[in-house]
Amino acid sequence: MHVPDGFIDAPTSAVTGVVAAAAVAVSLRGARRELDERTAPLAGLVAAFIFAVQMLNFPVAAGTSGHLLGGALAAILVGPYTGVLCVSVVLLMQGILFADGGLTALGVNITNMAIVTTVVAYAVFRGLVKVLPRSRRSVTVASFVAALLSVPAAALAFTLMYAVGGTTDVSIGKVAGAMVGVHILIGIGEAAITALTVGAVVAVRPDLVYGARDLRQRLQLRVGGELVDAPAAEPAVPVAARSPRKVWAVGLVTSLVLAGFVSFYASASPDGLEKVAADHGIDKKTEDHANADSPLADYGVKDITDARLSGGLAGVIGVGVTVVAGSAVFWAVRRRRTDDVSPSSTGTTAGSSA
Repeated sequence: MHVPDGFIDAPTSAVTGVVAAAAVAVSLRGARRELDERTAPLAGLVAAFIFAVQMLNFPVAAGTSGHLLGGALAAILVGPYTGVLCVSVVLLMQGILFADGGLTALGVNITNMAIVTTVVAYAVFRGLVKVLPRSRRSVTVASFVAALLSVPAAALAFTLMYAVGGTTDVSIGKVAGAMVGVHILIGIGEAAITALTVGAVVAVRPDLVYGARDLRQRLQLRVGGELVDAPAAEPAVPVAARSPRKVWAVGLVTSLVLAGFVSFYASASPDGLEKVAADHGIDKKTEDHANADSPLADYGVKDITDARLSGGLAGVIGVGVTVVAGSAVFWAVRRRRTDDVSPSSTGTTAGSSA
């Protein structure tokens, strides 16, 4: 779904750039309410994990592959506002360092892959968890369905953008059918990856999953024929004191292995957008990437001839840069929240009120 330069005209790209910038600004503010001392460092890891898994193209049809978009996964793990930021960081790193996704099309890509997927997925997820039984399995099931629907929603969003600002004269009906059709198949892979990841984290640390924060139920006792809430028991170890370091370490190692080793075995077939673009002539006016001469362009390290080593090293560098950039952003957001509610600011407010 990474749109290159030249698919969408300049005015439409500019409008989506404004939309993306506004969404990122709103998300920076909203993420303050989502991030705390436990989840702030994990948000950077989520961004790095999405980067790594996006390198793992899987076959979905003859001559076509797909990869994770990540909006649903990020929204459920760390919250919808933080999720938009996670995917946006990934897209920024990919566009600047790896020449993946056009720079003039960055607004288009953030709108499609970060905003649409996150909003659709989280809306579906919240709707499902409200009607399903309050259990870990329900969180996993809701994650699967939310991720599945988020991918064709992004494909439809791209089609609408192309209908407004496409640079070639093609049948929008045929493009819409092809885009949505192939991305439903890709959505199945997205759903499986999302459900497996969310289920794994929920199984060991449900307190770290934003979408599972309402999962705990009060124990009820039958007294005089009626069910009443039992007194809340104090946990042996306060949740706030349980360090997420083990989860962070396992997640980072997993990301490095996926990007540095497993990615070599990913499908080499064009992804859904590339295939549709080639079949329907959308790519006739594709422009060369502004950073095509980047040392890491096309997910390889320049001047390293061994394909396995070059791709693996590029993947490791990408994970490292993404986790550092993401963590810096989320720690800054978390610190801003701390400053907003600091005792000094509270005291000043109280004094002025008096």
